[in-house]
Amino acid sequence: MSAATHADMPDPTSTARTQQPVPIALGPNGDRLLSDAIGSGGATLTDLAVARALVWDGGTADFPVLPDHVRWVQLNSAGVEHWFATDVFQQNPHVVFTSAVGAFAASVAEHALMLLLAGVRQLPEHLRADSWRPAELAPRIGTLRDATVTILGAGGIGRALIPMLTPLGAHVIAVNRTGTPVPGAMETVAVAQVSEVWEHTDHLVIAAPATPATKHLVERSALAALKPHSWVVNVARGDLLDTDAAVDALRAGTIGGVGLDVTDPEPLPDGHPLWSLPNVIITPHDSNPPQRRVPAFAERVAANVARFVAGQELIGVIDTTRGY
Repeated sequence: MSAATHADMPDPTSTARTQQPVPIALGPNGDRLLSDAIGSGGATLTDLAVARALVWDGGTADFPVLPDHVRWVQLNSAGVEHWFATDVFQQNPHVVFTSAVGAFAASVAEHALMLLLAGVRQLPEHLRADSWRPAELAPRIGTLRDATVTILGAGGIGRALIPMLTPLGAHVIAVNRTGTPVPGAMETVAVAQVSEVWEHTDHLVIAAPATPATKHLVERSALAALKPHSWVVNVARGDLLDTDAAVDALRAGTIGGVGLDVTDPEPLPDGHPLWSLPNVIITPHDSNPPQRRVPAFAERVAANVARFVAGQELIGVIDTTRGY
């Protein structure tokens, strides 16, 4: 974890005595919703030269050199693997960095549910149909009622998805790093024991963070252990699923289909086998639609600014040793 601690956060009692709002910078785009969020969190918008914190709404290329007095940076993305490809964390060991993890969870979970239901109910086949053929399609139409859905990576997205699945009669197995029970899940399993859940899984939703340790977390043997009706949905990062193994499993009928909002490679090139397989749904990484990103991020900014001002624990602190 970053060397900075909550002891570096502003002392709320000191702030109250001096009546000086905590100065926080915003950049590089300076969206009005974000500046308003900083104010609603109890801080004042200021220049980076005098700021105690920075709300960053840009990419890695333009990230500034941080002054020594900056103690916290709020990044605008939930996935931060691209930040680990830079030297930002190493160059600023005194700074607490937070991601937007969980800020977009409801939207992404809704998209995951859409992909899963569309697959289970054979929507791709219906959309391609040019004639009335219920006798052919009906035997393959499934349901989530009494189905077991394994959520691989039961963080913000997984926790948002569980209450969407349970009213439909699905049972959830949550997989997380430690095996700590997840509210609403029938069972929670540590990722080290994930191989034990495949035989009990009807459908799989991948929502884990992308780190070197999670690349191809769902590989050939995992797909082989699933069922011919199983749909695999990935709303995390493309390389958590072994693409070549998935293509082979789809062609062999080892699994029922895949619903992908992320791919490996991404963008998925024209002519890739996944485009032509009938039991595949691909959306272009839009589970978190652009028009919802800034408003959702603004809510996180306001919440974390209020916590920073009060000297409280921040949401989404990045652990640089774990990679997320």
